[in-house]
Amino acid sequence: MPVATQAAMKGVTVGQLEEMGVEILLGNTYHLGLRPGEEAFREITRRKNAAEKGPAAEADGVRANMDGLHFFEGWKGNILTDSGGFQLVSLLKLATITEEGVRFQSTHGGGGRIALGDSEEASSEEAAKRCSLLLSPEDSIRIQNAIGGDIMMQLDDVVHVLTTGPRVEEAARRSLRWLDRSIAANENSQKQCIFGIVQGALDTELRRECLQEITKRTACKGFAIGGLSGGESKDQFWRIVRLCTSEGGLPEEKPRYCMGVGYPEDIMVCIALGVDMFDCVFACRTARFGSALTSTGKIQLGKQLYANDSAPLDAACNCMTCKTYTRAYLHAICSSKHSISATLLSYHNIAYLINLTRGARTAILEGRFTEYVQDFFSAYYPDQKYPQWAVDALRTVHIELKSTL
Repeated sequence: MPVATQAAMKGVTVGQLEEMGVEILLGNTYHLGLRPGEEAFREITRRKNAAEKGPAAEADGVRANMDGLHFFEGWKGNILTDSGGFQLVSLLKLATITEEGVRFQSTHGGGGRIALGDSEEASSEEAAKRCSLLLSPEDSIRIQNAIGGDIMMQLDDVVHVLTTGPRVEEAARRSLRWLDRSIAANENSQKQCIFGIVQGALDTELRRECLQEITKRTACKGFAIGGLSGGESKDQFWRIVRLCTSEGGLPEEKPRYCMGVGYPEDIMVCIALGVDMFDCVFACRTARFGSALTSTGKIQLGKQLYANDSAPLDAACNCMTCKTYTRAYLHAICSSKHSISATLLSYHNIAYLINLTRGARTAILEGRFTEYVQDFFSAYYPDQKYPQWAVDALRTVHIELKSTL
């Protein structure tokens, strides 16, 4: 899933995402709850519905069925809204955590804050609250209901992945309690489903406990593996993913979502381990530094060796960037730090990951997924110096990478 944190991709339009065949975007409840704010989404939906009474509105059946964030950003596909739990780690200095929920200080100057009273003689504490956003499980779901996400993530208590001891236990068990509150708070369960999130950092016993409990919540339409991709080793990473997807873990019949994963090799290993969904800002972030994902590995277009390269960015890719521009041109605009470079590379990187995962789905359906994984790794690592963690992970599901050197 491409990440449109604040209702917009950096340098890529929703029309371009549709061209690539993107089917779902991610938005962030914390940021959208602050700006434009919950009430803005409700008012936008009210006004849109009030205006849809003439022949012109009836003719546009697609937009007539779009509410909230879909209508706001003009996106016809699906939307997953993250609960804001990740900001417990990324904005820890701005957060206060209690059983009630999380209170964040606004990073947007108070715009879109939750109103907490109108007294002119408010105390300093009340004034501070007015410039903050309280995210209880109920608040998070209420805001997500207003935003209109098709998939809503529960608010979870997220700790840094390398945290150990009582704080990890507290966070994992609190996340389960918050899941129950999130499910109870959903006012639109017919159209908006909730995913539960497995926590537990690197504590395997705690992860097992969380898995055992979370799968009892049959109201969840899917489950996520949370708290990873935050500084752990790749070996630790894949073992936790494997734990969550193996027998006794998350059910096969419901979507399994590994949060924050975006490197191509990570995605391929996780699919092999049984994961279905991913999100990450990596595709666009790395593009802004002149890096492109290709079928033969990641390349840095600012390097001089591409200055006279007349080849397309990736001969195996059929995206607009690869069909139109040479590596030499992309080198020139990356070297001059032209703003269009980030747009062209973001477009390609997103298209690359969409095609990679679409190809994996097709290979699974056609019974050739093992070969698909082998071909990916042999092309992505032409020297066949495969990461050992990937080799070890794939062997647990009986996939041996090719070795011809």
